[in-house]
Amino acid sequence: MSSTFNGLEVAKRALHAQQSALYTTSHNISNANTDGYTRQRVNFEQTAPYPPASRNRPEIPGQVGSGVQAGSIERIRDTFVDKQYRQENTKVGYYDSKADMMSKMESIMNEPSEEGLSHTMDQFWQSLQDLSVNPEDSGARSVVKERGVALADTFNYLHNSLQDVRANMKNEISVDNTEVNSIIDRINKVNRQISEVEPHGQVPNDLYDERDRLVDDLSQYVDINVDYQESTGQPSPIAQGIATITLKTGDSEVQNTDDPITLVDGTNQKQLGTNDAVNHMFADFGDDNNVKSILFAGPNTVPNQETADYVDGLAKDSTALIYGDDYKVNGKFKSLVEGAGYLEGFEYNGSAGTASGEFNQMLTNLDKMTNNLVTEFNNVHQNGYTLTDTDDDGNADQGGNFFEGTTADTIAVTDTIKDNVDQIAASTDGSPGNGENAIALADVYTKLGEEYNTNPADEFDEKTSMKSYFEGVIGEMGVAAEDANRMQGNSQTLRQQVEENRQSISSVSLDEEMTNMVQFQHAYNAAARNMTVVDEMLDRVINNMGLVGR
Repeated sequence: MSSTFNGLEVAKRALHAQQSALYTTSHNISNANTDGYTRQRVNFEQTAPYPPASRNRPEIPGQVGSGVQAGSIERIRDTFVDKQYRQENTKVGYYDSKADMMSKMESIMNEPSEEGLSHTMDQFWQSLQDLSVNPEDSGARSVVKERGVALADTFNYLHNSLQDVRANMKNEISVDNTEVNSIIDRINKVNRQISEVEPHGQVPNDLYDERDRLVDDLSQYVDINVDYQESTGQPSPIAQGIATITLKTGDSEVQNTDDPITLVDGTNQKQLGTNDAVNHMFADFGDDNNVKSILFAGPNTVPNQETADYVDGLAKDSTALIYGDDYKVNGKFKSLVEGAGYLEGFEYNGSAGTASGEFNQMLTNLDKMTNNLVTEFNNVHQNGYTLTDTDDDGNADQGGNFFEGTTADTIAVTDTIKDNVDQIAASTDGSPGNGENAIALADVYTKLGEEYNTNPADEFDEKTSMKSYFEGVIGEMGVAAEDANRMQGNSQTLRQQVEENRQSISSVSLDEEMTNMVQFQHAYNAAARNMTVVDEMLDRVINNMGLVGR
């Protein structure tokens, strides 16, 4: 039969269980505003009833309950929602960076405006038309020269500004690269702490929260998969396990291996907390700030790009990623690489690759435009006549080059024109009042590629003019910026929806916690009253029984 003092034990268990629930509720309330905190609850469990099943009488089950105990303290968390959040967070990281990048490009190009390249070109062509009316006027010639200098300076400014942004993006890649590696190290250290606690049957909820916060941060930079391995020993059934984090890379052909890229390895728990359990990310830059590849290796074993064995631009003894059309990893890191520029098709000890990326493409467009402008404008200018007669034979000199340089960073008005505006070839035959060549110069702006006298190395299409080409470049930039902004808004909305869903499951509701506090407080008071009742019963048995008739 049960002990006389069994009632006290039942009441004591109830007090301890409700007290644990009150402490957990207090912990939830204290962390109501803690970023990344997941609310916790106590899982109450009935203790074994009395009497237990006997070997001789197994058909008799326990009849008298022995109370309650506080079992595990569990986080209220949905791993499926976590996965959804991280997928959306990766997209937000990519499109936030992309939208910011396109915004910077739009600010530099500044179109349409009265300070942009289009307006500067319009003023230059207008000055040539004005010169055609008064070809001998020195003032009109000076205006053409100054407008030409302004045009060349604008090309120089755009090139330098775009390159400055690319350099800043390279620095940002390096900073984010360091941050990613730091997050990887911290996740590995938390894994180590968890692996030391779980084998003893304990559930380190606060460590789980810290790890989840770090994984959320990492998902903004790169697209990741998170898997969990059960700890050794005797872990609790609700223990989350040790996290292994791998990088999503799309097609296996991109990395020349069927194995995923492991950032944090939780499978070999003996190595947790050591460098053997992590792989760091390294951005390998080439000339002109272009990314050659992204390499992954242990923190103390940086790949030697010059001596390692590479196939198709990818290292065999470490994992390398090439950013290009086949590269499927999203995240802020990819957007920065696309902005700063990368060498598509690059191979170590092989192909030098082609500079690609948003800013590289805009620089290429400006160079193409500059090359066509300088080539055709100089050609038309050379066919005209100036106001000078250097050999005093009574015939005006033919024009020379008006511009020099063939790229946006090198274009400039020649010193000959700067020093003497009479060298501007506005006439077609050198006769007084003839300004027909100035009109031909002005027409270069709208001349189709098929009408060029001399085709440049990087010529326009036959039906494309300088004006329509630049309008197309600005149009594509505007569409790309609009698309980035639209996708940024969409991705943020989707992430917000998932975050609200996650918060509805995992966040602390003060109203609910206050209700729980009152509930557990009443249960605690009832248990205390129960103990008082048992105490009075025992007092009757001990102090008052056997006193009848005295």
